[in-house]
Amino acid sequence: MTSDAILRATAERIAEHATAHGLDTAHVVLHGGEPLLAGRTRLRRAAEELNKALSGVCELDLRIHTNAVTLDERFLDLFAEFDIKVGVSLDGDKAANDLHRRYANGRSSHDRVLRGIALLNQPRYRHLFAGILCTIDVRNDPVAVYDALAELTPPRVDFLLPHATWDEPPMRPADDTDGTAYARWLLAVHERWLADGRPMDVRVFDSILRTLRGDSSLTEALGLAPADLAVIETDGTFEQADSLKTAYDGAPVTGMDVIANSLDEVAAHPGVVARQQGLDGLSEQCRACPVVRSCGGGLYAHRYRTGSGFLNPSVYCSDLLRLITDIRDRHMSDQSDQSDQSIQPALADDHLDELAAGLGSTLTTDLLARHQLSLGRELLGLVWHETPHTPVGEAAWETLTVLDRVAPESVDRVLAHPYVRPWALRSLRGDAEAAETAVRGVAEIAAAAGLHAGREETVVVPVRDGLLRLPTLGSLAVGAGVERAEVRADAEGFTVRAGARTYTMPWKGAKDRAWQGSRRFELDGWAVTLEDTDPWRDCHGHPAHPRLTEREAEAWRADLAAAWAWIRRELPQYAPGIAAGLRVVTPLVPSLDGDDISSAARDAFGAVAIARPATPEALALLLVHEFQHVKLGAVLDLTDLHDPSCERLFYAPWRPDPRPLEGLLQGTYAHLAVIDFWLARRRTTSGEEARAAEIQFSRWRDQTAEAVETLAASGALTPAGERFVAGMRGTVRGLLTAEVGADAVRAARRVAAEHRDAWEAAAR
Repeated sequence: MTSDAILRATAERIAEHATAHGLDTAHVVLHGGEPLLAGRTRLRRAAEELNKALSGVCELDLRIHTNAVTLDERFLDLFAEFDIKVGVSLDGDKAANDLHRRYANGRSSHDRVLRGIALLNQPRYRHLFAGILCTIDVRNDPVAVYDALAELTPPRVDFLLPHATWDEPPMRPADDTDGTAYARWLLAVHERWLADGRPMDVRVFDSILRTLRGDSSLTEALGLAPADLAVIETDGTFEQADSLKTAYDGAPVTGMDVIANSLDEVAAHPGVVARQQGLDGLSEQCRACPVVRSCGGGLYAHRYRTGSGFLNPSVYCSDLLRLITDIRDRHMSDQSDQSDQSIQPALADDHLDELAAGLGSTLTTDLLARHQLSLGRELLGLVWHETPHTPVGEAAWETLTVLDRVAPESVDRVLAHPYVRPWALRSLRGDAEAAETAVRGVAEIAAAAGLHAGREETVVVPVRDGLLRLPTLGSLAVGAGVERAEVRADAEGFTVRAGARTYTMPWKGAKDRAWQGSRRFELDGWAVTLEDTDPWRDCHGHPAHPRLTEREAEAWRADLAAAWAWIRRELPQYAPGIAAGLRVVTPLVPSLDGDDISSAARDAFGAVAIARPATPEALALLLVHEFQHVKLGAVLDLTDLHDPSCERLFYAPWRPDPRPLEGLLQGTYAHLAVIDFWLARRRTTSGEEARAAEIQFSRWRDQTAEAVETLAASGALTPAGERFVAGMRGTVRGLLTAEVGADAVRAARRVAAEHRDAWEAAAR
């Protein structure tokens, strides 16, 4: 039988089955082995036969799963032509990959795989990227594996337990006495994923959460839903799931093929029927288990034992029990509630509406800030729970727990510092440096909180690179070679003993020259710190400015005061939110070409970073613009506004590159403030300045309105997201009534068209 005949028969059998059962979509995955070895001609033939057979019958969801070693632009052009989604096998960073995925001569394949994924991440191919499949090896560092995969920005990751049975159990570390090594590995990934803001779907975690709510699983390895797949080999024979090959020789064989048998006949095979029985098909131990509706007995192949066949719990039973119960306890406040509970409580509708309009009152912004503080507390506890302890760390933690009981406001003051969260996230990475970072940070927080509380007790703080950090207060240069410092408050201030020196730091008056204190400015209704000392401030995507001179700091104070006065006078609707939520401005290194630079880090609520611009008015624009990002980031921590599985990229009028949906949402929300700024500038200037402001107002008003409609039509907004975007639309529509001169409209449209043309040229 020729290969072409097998392909044609396969396509016809799938179409026959789809027709008989009224299917909306047929899901077909080309895998192997390595399917790219079939070559482009054979893959094209397969795509053509499937599309031809299913045309007018149902949709075709065609995918290919590859190791990406030979993936190139010619393959991707073919896949784009037939809309073939591409999944890639990659087990993590280079060390993890090289445990199992080397060439026969021992050479690593890692660089070739990364090259293929880089091609998939190009704008013209990104829509084809289906995700990454990672097989777990507990010898690998779970956080390092996660970080390596997350850095590749896949839309989803599927972590798979290695195939094993009771006859041939999985490899386990020698100290895995309770049989939960794989659960602990996945739970470390889970916590990192949550702390990272869930940047992509993780199928195992999403499936557990779905099944805990009573929904279906996304994988055959969990849940009680019937199995719905069949495997067709290249010779046309039907088999059951490939994983059954690990049970015993011939386990997946059906004795059927695409020429003689239909898919309905395959579905009636005893081995397939056995996987359709749900709870009734499980062992007595599984049926009595409290998490059986989530676990589903695990992957069918993993239950096999000689003598009892598949009527056993999974060989990963202890792992699955711990994984599911820990995630349940982490996410579900009420285990009996089957409703869709998100990880964070949702904002009330009136709060969401207020923020959607682009603004935010003192009370609403304070609500966001209080939730961010609760996240900071949660992260601090997670750092302590998940990282190794030392005597210094134990002592600092004990001090911190006492302070939290007797002076909780002092602890909150430190935990609300924007750069505590970046420290916590780095501490949870799981490597040796992260462990040292965790101990040092806990001690720094305890010492700073103790100083705020005026507690006269000594806290020992590890020193790194000769610098003692006291978040919210400043840093002390204690010199190279010093490993620890003793910090103690007294009635007049505090002292630091480090090495052979004692530094005296009075609250009032001159301090030691080695001290670099945070500069806090009490402006008219706004208290803001100019942060140029905290090492964790370097998280904004641009170089942080080194310590400012007194003259530079004074110039910043004057500009901030003038910008704040301008905001209060000309954009008073933004002032309450800024006063309530923007606590820190971090100076950035100016650009060489003089362009304005500003940033808001997703994990640093309450801070914006800015290279000092030429005028206070420009600074006002950057402040209101970036604080929009700060607010929206906090909203997204509370409420899902969009489906994170949306893979499409969108045109953003303010960016040269295509943006994911969340990026477009962020930019659109920030530009609500940009429109208001240019409207105010037009109102408060004259001559050429007013004309330039009118052009800017016209451009950003119209293009933001267009971006709002793009968001609304994306089909990927949650109900809360639809409500939020509707609020943004209402704000923009209210500005469409403002009169703009015809010359300004033409100029604005010309600039917008030039930007769009350049964007499209770059995307080709």
